[in-house]
Order: sequence, then C-alpha cells, then structure tokens
Amino acid sequence: MPQKRRGHNEGSIYKAKDGRWVAAITLENRKRKVFYGKTRKEVQEKLKQALHEQQQGTLVTASQQTLEKYLLQWLEDRRVSVRARTYERYEEYVRLHIVPVIGRVQLQKLTAQNVQALYTKKLKEGLSPTTVNTLHAMLHKALSDAVRLGLIARNVCDMVTAPRRAYHEITPLTIEQAQQLLAMVKGHKLEALFVLALTTGMRRGEVLALKWQDINFVQGTLQVRRMLSRVPTKLAKETGQHYIEAEPKTERSRRSIVLAPLALEALREHRKRQFLAMAEAGAEWQDNDLVFCTSLGTPLNPNHVLEKFKALLQQAGLPDMRFHDLRHSAATILLDTGVHPKVVQEMLGHNQISMTMDIYSHVLPTMQQDAAKKLNDVLDRGEGDRNEDKNIE
Repeated sequence: MPQKRRGHNEGSIYKAKDGRWVAAITLENRKRKVFYGKTRKEVQEKLKQALHEQQQGTLVTASQQTLEKYLLQWLEDRRVSVRARTYERYEEYVRLHIVPVIGRVQLQKLTAQNVQALYTKKLKEGLSPTTVNTLHAMLHKALSDAVRLGLIARNVCDMVTAPRRAYHEITPLTIEQAQQLLAMVKGHKLEALFVLALTTGMRRGEVLALKWQDINFVQGTLQVRRMLSRVPTKLAKETGQHYIEAEPKTERSRRSIVLAPLALEALREHRKRQFLAMAEAGAEWQDNDLVFCTSLGTPLNPNHVLEKFKALLQQAGLPDMRFHDLRHSAATILLDTGVHPKVVQEMLGHNQISMTMDIYSHVLPTMQQDAAKKLNDVLDRGEGDRNEDKNIE
C-alpha cells in the first residue's frame, strides 16, 4: 500500500511506491484527476491550482490528446464552414509546418515556448513573416476553440509574439498609366475584364465569377454576388472540378456597382464576341452564364488571366504589378479625383470606411491639401473683396 499523507485543506496527497509524489482531486462526475511530482511541495502547488480552477469552473477534465490529433479533428470540423482555398491553406499549415515540429506535444501541455520556437524555426527556414503571422492566426483560432470546448484552460498563443505581417507597398497606376493600359487592351479578347477591374475595383475572383444575369445594361449596374474559388488539389483530382462558386469575401462584398459608360460599352462588345464563340463551339459549349470564360464556356484559370495581364503591362511599357493592384488603382484614382471615401468604400465592398482610409492613406495628403485650399477660398475672399465691400458701404 502506498504511504498516504493528507495536508490541511489540500486534498489527497501521498507518496507512490516509485518515489513520486501524487495528488488527486475528485471531479463532479466522481472521477479523480491525478497530478504527479518529484516533491510534495510540487504536487501541493498543482493541487492548489486545480482546486482554484475547479472553483472558478476552468479546470480541464478532458482526456489527453496530442496537438496533431486535435488539429486534424479541428480541420475536419472547419471543412464545411470555410472557403475551399482557406481549408487547403489551413491543412498545409498543419501538415507541413505545425505537426512536424510540435504535433506530438500533448494539447494540455502545450506551452507558449513551444509555439514561439515553432515560429522562430519557420522564419529561419525561410517562411515570410506574413506567412508565419497567418499560421499564428490559424493556430490561435484553433486553440481558442479548444478553450471553448473545455479541452484546455488557456490559449498559449495569447502569450506569444507573432511576427508582423510584411507591408506590401501599393503601386497603383496613375491616371496617365491607366489610360495607357486601356489603350493597350483595346480589341483584346479580355478587354472588358481589364476595363471592369480598373473601373470598378472588383477582386479577380469576383470578376471571374460574374454572370450575365448580374448585369443590368438598362440601369448601367452590376451586382457582386459570388467569387470564383479554386478547389483544393486533392478534391479536384477526385471530382475533376477545379473551380467552384463561393460566397463573397465578406457580407459587405455583396454590393451593387454603377458602371462607367466605357465599361458598359466594353461589356456589350464582349458579349457579341461570346455569341460568336458559342456558335463556333456548338454542342461543346457549356452554358454557365459566365461573362468571362474559355472558348467552351468553362471558368477561366486565374493564373492564365494574370499571365495575360502581365504581358499587356510589358507591351504598354508599364511597371510590373499584381492583378490586385488594379483594385488599388481604381480606389486611388477615385479618391484622387475627389470622390467621397464613403462611396469608394461601398464600391470596393470594405466593411468599414476606416479600412478604406487606412489602405489608401497615401492619397490623404493630396486630399487634405485640396480641402485646405477650398476652406481658405471660402473663409478668405482676399483683400480686394474686402475693400470692395467697404466701398459699397
């Protein structure tokens, strides 16, 4: 029989045959939770903490499991609630980066030091600060769910310093450069796509998911209702489907946009060309109602669109940029020409106007200078005007 000792108000503490000290606490379900330590003082502190957590309702009573086992189940639970591309990215973070380093650590024994070491290792291996920051956000979310489920008492990611996201310098087109690009795409089979991106600020996935039913040529508007999302590689091999329609990025992303006349004209010409493509394809045409599609009516490959865009930039003698910079260009030109930021926010589908102003803060100095000039013109009419007033009196 083990030698039992009981301290005052400290629960059950005794020394086991192997020399370790043991403390036990009785749970609400009549089961016992046991703690081990090399000294009596060590287990006494563990028991004291457990009694306090039990009183606060934060004591973890779930069975032990590794971080790997938990994250795999967490991923499976997320599969139906996140975008396909987001799930694929999460799965890659777990499989390629988290599990090989700290996957065997018991979930309840995971420490901030474990997580910090993971981030340091990944940065040394060449992962960008932005990628590690995104990995941190995913792991933080997963552990927050574990706290909510009562599997762990606290989220150790709260005690970790994640690397800052790398700042991406926005390189929008100037008005003159935008005019150069429009001249270059004139007559191109994807002219309407690039014109639409430059004049509306729509995201690439939004443009590629656009359907003719979303466009009202009479009112000169379009509705953003969906995005084109790439299917994860594994699932694409199983189903043969590479792209699916997904919900817009945020609720605000569902929006109505008034189209510029040049965009409407480009869309009309594009529809004529599509009718010819339909006739040429005949029975092979797949009617998905897509505005921008292949010669058989199937979704365009986003990477193919990017290649065409970069080739056009080079031909026009314009600086290299991402397709997303067309969105930035639209916003910058609108703000620079005096369009109210609230209108730009709604056009881009940002959740808050503060987001719009934070992203395009580089336009603020010019806007403030214009505002100061207008204020001065209103309040200070000049010495000549004041003298004229005196003469009238």
